[in-house]
Amino acid sequence: MASITKRVTSLFRMKANKALDKAEDPREVLDYSYGQQLEMLRNVRRGVADVATSNKRVELQIGKLQASDEKLRTQAQQALAAGREDLAREALTRRGTVTTQIADLESQQASLQEQEEKLSLAAERLQAKVDAFRTRKETIKASYTAAEAQTRIGEAVSGISEEMGDVGMAVQRAEDKTEQMQARAGALDELMASGALEDASLPTGRDDIQAELDAASADHDVDAELARMKAALPSSGDSGPAQLEKGEGDAEQVRRSQPDEEASS
Repeated sequence: MASITKRVTSLFRMKANKALDKAEDPREVLDYSYGQQLEMLRNVRRGVADVATSNKRVELQIGKLQASDEKLRTQAQQALAAGREDLAREALTRRGTVTTQIADLESQQASLQEQEEKLSLAAERLQAKVDAFRTRKETIKASYTAAEAQTRIGEAVSGISEEMGDVGMAVQRAEDKTEQMQARAGALDELMASGALEDASLPTGRDDIQAELDAASADHDVDAELARMKAALPSSGDSGPAQLEKGEGDAEQVRRSQPDEEASS
């Protein structure tokens, strides 16, 4: 059972991978990758802005503490001038705390400044990579589009594309049917000529013997008509046989009558 499940799973994965490869468009994948890089670049720039904002906020706090430090120093001097050493001590104590805070904030500010510079440099490098990727992406997309068009033209010319394949099959079917009809028509003509099939356009009950008798009668009629036409040819002239025979008879009669005429003279 486990082996069957494993085989079904493998078969499903192969079919799914094949379907995904067929449906996958490299141009869409490149556009998606470019979009992901732009999103990453926006995040880096947003991080630079956040660090710069924090740095500016620390700078403002340092300024306020420096102002407080200066104020406490002035108050201590004024307290000493007024003979209030205790107030002067308290002011100096608070000033010490403020000085410590200023030192901590200046350390944080230096760290933030360093982070801001690193992020700014990373953003510039990432921007350069994104620009290079965009140029390469457009080049690959143009090459893929050209190759795809060339492939489609080749498939259309060779007739192996799906559309041209259907057209080719339709033409082949039409040619097969035409040849089949031509062969059927030729076979019917031969069968009708041999008498195996009757001509439905002729009167019912007409047989082949009667057809041959009719054909012989038609030939005899033609011969009789031809003889009548020969007999009806004109009798005058030198070209006809009857006229030649008649001319020869007249000449013989003339030759026989000439000796009698000579003797009487």
